[in-house]
Amino acid sequence: MTTTVPPVAGAPQAPATGLPAPRRTGRRAAPGSTRLTPTAGVGLGVALIWFSALALLPLIAVLVETSAGGWPVFWSTITNAQTAAALRLTITQALAVTAVNVVMGTLIAWVLVRDKFPGKRALEVLIDIPFALPTIVAGLVLLTLYGPNSPLGVNVANTRSAVFLAFLFVTLPFVVRTVQPVLAELDRSVEEAAASLGASPLTTFRRIILPALTPAIAAGAALSFARGISEYGSLVLLSGNLPMRTEVSSVRILSYLENGDQAAAAAVASVLLLVSLLVIVVLDVLQRRMVRRG
Repeated sequence: MTTTVPPVAGAPQAPATGLPAPRRTGRRAAPGSTRLTPTAGVGLGVALIWFSALALLPLIAVLVETSAGGWPVFWSTITNAQTAAALRLTITQALAVTAVNVVMGTLIAWVLVRDKFPGKRALEVLIDIPFALPTIVAGLVLLTLYGPNSPLGVNVANTRSAVFLAFLFVTLPFVVRTVQPVLAELDRSVEEAAASLGASPLTTFRRIILPALTPAIAAGAALSFARGISEYGSLVLLSGNLPMRTEVSSVRILSYLENGDQAAAAAVASVLLLVSLLVIVVLDVLQRRMVRRG
């Protein structure tokens, strides 16, 4: 007599054809996890090596050089009156320029994407000039336009306004070029639906368009700030590099290097690095909160 054994819950069942169930081998991937293909693994390795050689190792070298001088050298460097004034000027002007770029860059991107007007293609080309123009040439152009012999009658040479103007020139394209493609890809039907439901243009922009643009605006702002605090060529001619007045951090670093004080130069550079990282983190947190709130 044949005895039928009832199936056990959770045990693998044989298929209806009467063939034995296939034996399972290997480990199951954890839910939500993905395995890199050999090609993807090679690509990731090459990317990490390239990033380390060009960015990570130099940054670590700066921090190592800073630590080599010890805390007394670091503290005496950043508390030096001339160095502290250069850091304050650089950071405050870079923050001010970034705030202006967030507003004006978004506005320019909006005009380029949503409006049609004569000379639009020429404006597209002009926006990218700060990317292509050597910074020392940009400084000479700014000195010609806004120096003592200005054809416009505006002379800001050897003033703090010169620093702001130079930063503004070299950072102009960042927010525009990060916001423009995102704005171009937005679905206009969502805005039309909001308008049909009675939403005002301001409400539509604040609740629908701005949350979608916020990550791009934050990315452009971070690039703008980082470029501003590291700028040298475009302002070296116009600002005059006056100690305690118009001298910026990059000029101060160069002065330390020319005097053979590499530890002090690394200390100033490390402060700028930490400030940049802090600003990037703050912008990331703010844009995440704005996107969640909508």
